[in-house]
Amino acid sequence: LRLRSEVSRRVLEADRALAATVVAQAGSRRGALVVAGLVVVVVAGAFWGYWRLGVPGYADLPYKARIAAADELRVSRPSQAEAEAQMPASAPPEGLDPQYLDLVVKLRETVAARPGDVQGLALLANSEAQVGNFAAAYAAQVKVVELKGPDADAGDDALLAELMILAAGGYVSPQAEAALSEALKRDPENGLARYFYGLMLAQIGRPDQGFEVWRALLESSAPTDPWLDTLASQIGDMAAMAGVNYQPATSGLSGPSQGDMAAAANMTDAERTTMIEGMVAQLNDRLATEGGTAQEWARLIGAYGVLGKPEDARRIWAEAQTRFAAKPDELAVVRASAVQAGVAE
Repeated sequence: LRLRSEVSRRVLEADRALAATVVAQAGSRRGALVVAGLVVVVVAGAFWGYWRLGVPGYADLPYKARIAAADELRVSRPSQAEAEAQMPASAPPEGLDPQYLDLVVKLRETVAARPGDVQGLALLANSEAQVGNFAAAYAAQVKVVELKGPDADAGDDALLAELMILAAGGYVSPQAEAALSEALKRDPENGLARYFYGLMLAQIGRPDQGFEVWRALLESSAPTDPWLDTLASQIGDMAAMAGVNYQPATSGLSGPSQGDMAAAANMTDAERTTMIEGMVAQLNDRLATEGGTAQEWARLIGAYGVLGKPEDARRIWAEAQTRFAAKPDELAVVRASAVQAGVAE
């Protein structure tokens, strides 16, 4: 119990540090929400997960009893509506331009007059989230998913789940879990859905499964993925809850820091691309001079694929085949990234 208390304290401190640097209006709709979502779930994971794990005597339960307790909690945990009812009234972020609030009001009126306008509803979902009205944001996103029907993609479902989680203060309700499951059904590799699904497992008392989900996500993420920096900083606590001694190889691998994200919000597209390319170049140089793990080589290939640099991805893949020739299991990790980048079969 002392270990869990210490982990809880560290998680809360991380939340305060991250929350102090969040940018309310980043350039990318989903990127901005990802950052906000990961910040808020840090503290929520502490409350909803430790609420159950901190019950006197829970830590001493036999393994089978813990599994049964987690199964029970998964079924009986609070609904989305119950969780939202416990949340304090929200207020717009400090420093928000009053003119922006006026535009949101007008957008609400416009969308109300055009209930079948998918683009308008998507814009409304984003706008409501930017002013901290997450319940209205996910209500709009529900309509987006419904109107798109079979054309909805994993990103639509993952965004819906994220907005629901934000509305519940970071708690992953059964309804949010359903949206995550739908996202993962459409695309099992959706990073945002995988992150929140791992969090949900920890919240119901299965940090062992949550850790495995997070570890797989961390080891398959590209340096440019918006969740990487936060995931890397949290996975140690998840591992501790799972009773696993895990030290992720994150040196040179983490994505943009919170300071980088704040700076990127004010950059042009060209400047933002230059910043990302700089981080990828640093990883490239470190692997060339110091070597690295298969996961690091895989991420570099994936990063070049995302940046639209297939020749660089192909070059790294060719070098990796030589470096990991005697290690087929590790080579398979790199190959998977090369296949995804389109430079291997």
